[in-house]
Amino acid sequence: MGKVIPKQEGLDHSVDFLREGYLFVANRRKSFQSNIFETRLLGERVICLGGEDAAALFYDADKFTRQDAAPKRLLKTLFGEDGVQTLNGTAHTHRKRMFMSLMTKENIDRLLRLTDREWKRIRHAGEEIVLYDEAQQVLMKAVCEWAGVPLARDEVAKRTDEMRLLFESGTSLGPTYLQGRKARSSAEAWIRQMVKEVRSNRLLPNKQTALYEFSWHRDESGELLPEEVVAVEVLNILRPTVAISVYVLFTVLALHQFPRERAQVKQGQLSKTAFVQEVRRFYPFFPVAAARVKTDFEWDGYTFTEGTLTLLDLYGTNHDSAIWAEPDQFNPARFMDWKESPFNFIPQGGGDVDFGHRCAGEHVTIAILEQVIELFTEEFSYTVPPQDLSYSFVDMPSLPKSKLRLTDVK
Repeated sequence: MGKVIPKQEGLDHSVDFLREGYLFVANRRKSFQSNIFETRLLGERVICLGGEDAAALFYDADKFTRQDAAPKRLLKTLFGEDGVQTLNGTAHTHRKRMFMSLMTKENIDRLLRLTDREWKRIRHAGEEIVLYDEAQQVLMKAVCEWAGVPLARDEVAKRTDEMRLLFESGTSLGPTYLQGRKARSSAEAWIRQMVKEVRSNRLLPNKQTALYEFSWHRDESGELLPEEVVAVEVLNILRPTVAISVYVLFTVLALHQFPRERAQVKQGQLSKTAFVQEVRRFYPFFPVAAARVKTDFEWDGYTFTEGTLTLLDLYGTNHDSAIWAEPDQFNPARFMDWKESPFNFIPQGGGDVDFGHRCAGEHVTIAILEQVIELFTEEFSYTVPPQDLSYSFVDMPSLPKSKLRLTDVK
């Protein structure tokens, strides 16, 4: 007889999840004094996990599958249907390799040159900007050029807003969710038309761009991907890059709120990488990751039954006192001699970045944020006027209320 998984009483806790957001799993891990517990969400039994050992378990492809794990509402907004996040086994490995082929140092450097160019186009504005909004347009213009996706000047605002809605609307209710569904349909139709043009040689993007590589990619059986799947996967390059705007916002906020650490970076006493990693650990990004039990197994005395929906606590694991000393303190120095593991630091998922379900663009995220630190400590001068910089752990994604207004930007 195995151990009994601690169970939250009640018929359903979906409302609690929406009310507590990023802290839902962490709060119950604390109250149960356990890294595993059972709850019910949207009428379904769910196992919640947290901590390094649990993350290692969660990313074991023999025990968990991503198939049918993400709620339909996220497939209709955030991820799209039949994208790489929903695949398993050889199909996932083959599709992931398509993404990783773009993540060479040379290609990432090319993206950084494009983002640097777009940032410097705002340098002489000299007026107030809302950093979150500005960062989205900077990243959208840069990543479209990088990905080989033509973006007309008069379409920048519309297409950027669509990318924003894809990652902002998935956990929303009512009109915002419907806007996200509409944005998904519009964006996929936009890219699907380009795929048609690439395959008929009317549009000729450079090789080593997402639009070219994905349009001509063949699956493990040697077939070209359907146009609608190519569109989903190209958006899986554009949308996450624009979503880095959340981290851009928190990076510049940290430079403002932690002047001692900012000075240490400027003086070379603290690496930009360490500062970026602490931003990614400290501030909220994704709350949880989802998978389903692939086949019955036992772990640490607990029984897992095939098909059970399982959530991994990303935010809580990054604030786990068993892993991090003083986890609620902003301390980039902790990353100066950090003992890295694929499972103890998981802001964008855990496991192997090349073959597993860890975000393919993690290196891109880090490189872009290091560039942001250099720009906002060395090249830009600006003022942070009085504003509401508080952020909520209920809103997903969580953002400072003012989205960080900057004045006198030069």
